[in-house]
Amino acid sequence: MSVAGTARTDDGRYRVIFWLTAACVALDQATKAAVTASLPLHGSMRVVPGLFDLVHVRNRGAAFGFLNRSDMDWQFWLFLLATLVACGLILGMARTARYSRTLFVGFGLILGGAVGNLIDRVRLRAVIDFLDFYMGVWHWPAFNVADVAICVGALLAAFVLWFRSGAAGPSGNG
Repeated sequence: MSVAGTARTDDGRYRVIFWLTAACVALDQATKAAVTASLPLHGSMRVVPGLFDLVHVRNRGAAFGFLNRSDMDWQFWLFLLATLVACGLILGMARTARYSRTLFVGFGLILGGAVGNLIDRVRLRAVIDFLDFYMGVWHWPAFNVADVAICVGALLAAFVLWFRSGAAGPSGNG
């Protein structure tokens, strides 16, 4: 805390968050552009037989196809609002959180993934998914780089927050 009693913003937290956000968005959008340039919609390319394919699908719903229905238009507005609220909450938490590079890396990854998918949602009214893992009859829903960033970021943030409030006591620099 500074003398005025406000959260310190000169400790680099926003640089970490915004650079990671920008990097995630760039990587996410570049991979989606490569997929759309090389595969027709609903096309696929086998990469590791029996395990992994590249596909080109569009998801109008949330993670893993939740509410992915073409007969509903309201889910666009729901997910747009949810993304904006989540971004606001992350930035608010970053402003008040005790410094932890790991926590801010997590926040940057979450924001980068959210913004990457938001760009698709606004531009296409759907998110481009292309990573398709499966084994036998078990098939994980297709996902993208933004989804990976959100999941990894959420795990990092949860890890830091868990150990800060848990029996392990306060953490140092994360």
